[in-house]
Amino acid sequence: MIVKKYYLDGKFIGDGSLTVIAGPCSLESPELGLRVAKVMKHLREERNLLYIFKASFDKANRTSVHAWRGPGLEKGLQQLAEIKTLANVPILTDIHESSQAASVGEVVDIIQIPAFLCRQTDLLVAAAKTGRIINIKKAQFLAAEDMEYVAAKCREAGNDNVMFCERGTSFGYHRLVVDMPGLSVMRGFGYPVIFDATHSAQRPGGLGGASGGDYRMAFPLARAAAAVGIDGVFAETHPTPKEALSDGPNMIPLDKMGMFLDEVLAIHNARKNFTKEE
Repeated sequence: MIVKKYYLDGKFIGDGSLTVIAGPCSLESPELGLRVAKVMKHLREERNLLYIFKASFDKANRTSVHAWRGPGLEKGLQQLAEIKTLANVPILTDIHESSQAASVGEVVDIIQIPAFLCRQTDLLVAAAKTGRIINIKKAQFLAAEDMEYVAAKCREAGNDNVMFCERGTSFGYHRLVVDMPGLSVMRGFGYPVIFDATHSAQRPGGLGGASGGDYRMAFPLARAAAAVGIDGVFAETHPTPKEALSDGPNMIPLDKMGMFLDEVLAIHNARKNFTKEE
């Protein structure tokens, strides 16, 4: 299977290696973001992986109108630029409005399209016009096959630098399920596939006015995804998840990220060594 490759920070996404995208759910403070980025960079260097820092400047789709959203576009981009420079790592963040694309594209290496917005044509076109790599999360209500048409919107806007990201499908009763064969379906379109382990362990609205989750479930889900075949793993992490301002229950404690990466990487490497590409 031929999959597009993207060169970033001296390594490739989509060449058979494993990329890790990790960081806190939202930008709580410059100090927190930089701390996470430096720890993750160290873990990356120990394992010879490509690492991309992620965090949101605005969580525009919170369960409650009173929930923490983040520092906003201007301050958020300042923080992301600072983390990129001081930690010397590539950066990913998400956009929710077409008007945000151009300014975000000047700072980050990868623009992410949130799952609920992955069919918004104007948003996809605006992201595509930046020329950046676009990580598109598959909506909780879409089949894997539908992502072909999502990529086509970016391609026809002049940018075929797309990745697909699986983050679970709505099952009801505050539960998500992961369509593991869907990973192969999406990769079959010729784009790298990322597995979002921590959002797949989320329980949307499970705490009433906030989302619940169980970060421990991210471990077996990520191992299963690695066995199927993925190009990267996405995981939100925080030094003290119980004190996080958003998505705390499903974020992996920062001191457990090394173990998490080792488990996923072991299965990823085993699959490369003992199976042929379908």
